Amino acid sequence: MSSSPDSLAAPARLEGLRALIRLIRPHQWVKNAFVVAPLFFTPERVTAVTAGWVAAGFVAFCAASSAVYILNDALDREADRAHPTKRFRPLAAGTVSLPVAFTTMALLLIAAAAISFSLSPLFTAIVALYLVINVGYSLGLKQLSIIDVMAISLGFVLRVYAGGTLIGVHPTVWIIACTMLLALFLALAKRRDDLVKHLDEHHRHSLSGYTVRFVDTAIAIVLAALLVSYLLYTTAPENIHRFHTDQLYVTAPFVIAGILRYLQITLVEEHSGSPTHVVLTDRFLLGAIAGWIVVFGWLIYG
Repeated sequence: MSSSPDSLAAPARLEGLRALIRLIRPHQWVKNAFVVAPLFFTPERVTAVTAGWVAAGFVAFCAASSAVYILNDALDREADRAHPTKRFRPLAAGTVSLPVAFTTMALLLIAAAAISFSLSPLFTAIVALYLVINVGYSLGLKQLSIIDVMAISLGFVLRVYAGGTLIGVHPTVWIIACTMLLALFLALAKRRDDLVKHLDEHHRHSLSGYTVRFVDTAIAIVLAALLVSYLLYTTAPENIHRFHTDQLYVTAPFVIAGILRYLQITLVEEHSGSPTHVVLTDRFLLGAIAGWIVVFGWLIYG
């Protein structure tokens, strides 16, 4: 007995929906948690209203970042087909058509704009700047060594500033420095993964400006600066006064353990190509992050 058209169409529609979900990369939305950071670090501003504003800002950045991912995948689809893992991305694999992808991108941009306008002009301006930088990244900045990883780290910094505008606070230099250095470390680790997979400038031109030795040295410098910045943050008199505790330094072991584990994944196991996947699946990292959140939260909210 032959299958009916409806019975064949249903699985095809389901697979198409799955491909579309993969295209917008919802697992990458964890990066937008940096929008929440200013509220977490400002206990006196935590209310139902501010939590609602920050939640809306988080959603706006999720929509904006997914639109950027679609644009990037559309531009890189030919190069991605030569990559060992990126060739499975929907546009590279052909499971989502370009018209569908661009329509989805337009809808996401409309959603991001609508939510941003409803929050504040300054927040809207930051989201717009984030989009401009990322469009520039997709169109050419990613081909420039050093500039490519700096552009990525700037995107994380903008998320923090955006979250701060929603609750009326200016992020401290410590939060900005730690955010920038952490994002820079993750970006460098991703470039190192490309190098150990023997990808070259034919896949991404910026790789011609990197070697494993250079990246390893850069990672060492960035991580040293990150650890010093965090330790200074936990012992700074103004932070001790603001949080009413001189015990913030006890959270440092969680930070050190998390960094060492990610460094182990990067240098020993050599599979740091997808920072989001690593953070979401590695039990050691998840434990370190959860421990840091619990202890830091207890110290400033307890």
